[in-house]
Amino acid sequence: MEFNYRIEDIEKVAEGVLKNMTSKTLLFYGDMGVGKTTLIKVLSKQLGSISSVSSPTFSIVNDYEIDKGLIYHFDLYRIKNEEEALNFGIEEYLYSDQWIFVEWPEKLGNLIPENSNKIELLVNIDGSRTLKLTTQTNLNQEKVKMQ
Repeated sequence: MEFNYRIEDIEKVAEGVLKNMTSKTLLFYGDMGVGKTTLIKVLSKQLGSISSVSSPTFSIVNDYEIDKGLIYHFDLYRIKNEEEALNFGIEEYLYSDQWIFVEWPEKLGNLIPENSNKIELLVNIDGSRTLKLTTQTNLNQEKVKMQ
């Protein structure tokens, strides 16, 4: 599924993502400044969070309360590899049955949960964004096919 949008339409895009995803684990791919954290703010709000959502660049993970659980928001930009992720206990988060939003998931390597939803964000020449949502994605199998 693909959405082309302007930033003022991000609420509708977030609604579309929430209606079409098949997992509570969302992996956000895209260059710096493409709008990953902005989208996560809107998704968190639509899930019922009243917390101030910000990028956990230095803390690596922020958690936000919602009516039926938690959202764990990761920014893995600063970690080097999956070993560092294991050292801070990421597996406990990934398999907690809570909402998981991961920026820079490529740093997780083989730790990515098998059935995650992949969100790819691109900035277009006119300043609009393109979001591609891939659901029921077994990213580990995709990696094996590419090798």
